[in-house]
Amino acid sequence: MKKDNLIKQLKEKRNQARQGGGERRIEAQHNKGKLTARERLKILLDPDSFEEFDVFAIHRSHDFGMEDQHISGDGVVVGFGTIEGRIVYVYAQDFTVSGGSLGKVHADKICKVMEMAMKVGAPVIGIPDSGGARVQEGIDSLAGYGDIFMLNVSASGVIPQISAIMGPCAGGAVYSPAITDFVLMNRQSSYMFVTGPKVVKTVLNEDVSTDQLGGAMIHASRSGVAQFITDTEEDTLLQIRSLMGFIPSNNMEEPPYAVPMDVSERRCEELNSIIPDSPSTPYNVIDVIHSVVDDGHFLEVSKEFAKNIVVGFSRLNGHPVGIVANQPNFIAGVLDIDSSIKAARFVRFCDSFNIPLLILEDVPGFLPGTKQEHGGIIRNGAKLLYAIAEATVPKITVILRKAYGGAYIVMNSHHLRADVVYAWPTAEIAVMGASGAAEIIFRRKAEKTENPEEFMAEKEAEYKERFSNPYRAAEKSYIEDVIEPAATRIRLIRSFEMLSGKRDSNPPRKHGNIPL
Repeated sequence: MKKDNLIKQLKEKRNQARQGGGERRIEAQHNKGKLTARERLKILLDPDSFEEFDVFAIHRSHDFGMEDQHISGDGVVVGFGTIEGRIVYVYAQDFTVSGGSLGKVHADKICKVMEMAMKVGAPVIGIPDSGGARVQEGIDSLAGYGDIFMLNVSASGVIPQISAIMGPCAGGAVYSPAITDFVLMNRQSSYMFVTGPKVVKTVLNEDVSTDQLGGAMIHASRSGVAQFITDTEEDTLLQIRSLMGFIPSNNMEEPPYAVPMDVSERRCEELNSIIPDSPSTPYNVIDVIHSVVDDGHFLEVSKEFAKNIVVGFSRLNGHPVGIVANQPNFIAGVLDIDSSIKAARFVRFCDSFNIPLLILEDVPGFLPGTKQEHGGIIRNGAKLLYAIAEATVPKITVILRKAYGGAYIVMNSHHLRADVVYAWPTAEIAVMGASGAAEIIFRRKAEKTENPEEFMAEKEAEYKERFSNPYRAAEKSYIEDVIEPAATRIRLIRSFEMLSGKRDSNPPRKHGNIPL
């Protein structure tokens, strides 16, 4: 065959492969409001940067008529490209080919790019859209999932892993995204569950819709599986590009610096009056974050889940920081099971990838009650304690108002290796609030007085004067300084710059035993 004909044949085969399951199935995908695998990668990656691997790969199954169903690519598009010029490896399941079902060759393609990503030190971004295991291939499909899971675990903490759920993700398929660092879902077409509505009906006689069981909002607000929820597929993909701007390509790199437009010596005068006069009056800690960080930009993570704590990414003088902040605007900012898990996972991600941590503290304690105790607040609260204590990145705390009891310790106190702890003049650092403390210390004495209420009021005021301020802690060097709120941004930038060369480590060990 002549060279011209060979090149013509190559182009024809490549064009045919790029059609996936064909025009009819592509049209069906579009009719559901969904993009195709290649359309998604075109939005995600820089223009003309995608290089595809294994475009001509086909399955090797000969059972149940599979020998007559060969489509190049085997239902997944894999390769590499760039986001803002940085290399990323990608795979996007193609629902137009056998419903994106996973067989051995399909899995091998995904494993290939994951292995390359670890060798090169670049993130992996997966776009699941699959009907699950390819039942015609039997145990080979299960083996494929197992191989992917193993690589997910091996890559954890080495390279960032991001999953954008763009359709069904059910059964064993859900565990690969669950191991990755961030899961994104869109309201239109994403859902995840271990067993579907039909199985739930059969086993439990419970009627539940797909969306009620495993829709995007359920996983963003109730289960905590999804860290980001978006309205459209395009929004989901652009959110990934935004997220990538804060995180390094691997665990050996520093997070990406961006030339700041903001002024490093900018004062935040509005912070001098942001804390209400009454200690029981809430305020929105997001306002503090927006005031302090570069250009007021804050990428919140897990926004809908455990709203009593806020986590996310910002920059200070161009350098990314991970922020963990108690939220007094939601159940007083107490720590509970969900907020402890949410914050612990975020802290561990930041520590894995060299992102300094800023903790904004206003916490009255852990949430009491049988529901929390029986649900394991001890075990789950300890996860946050463990994560903070284990983290070796630069860690700075600013105590805005309340810092009570064990929650004070957990929220990055010096006792857990905080590098710098600042307090505003409004800070209250004590075992508990003045009212509760006075009740414990002076209750019996009060009963012997002529006017118990007046006596208790005096003692409460006495306790408040002694402990409901930051100066006792400053006297004992538990905090570095009491700072003017308006100067917070300036002090943070200077302190993080001072800590930029920090080197710390944990004792040699295989791994710790975090209370899971």
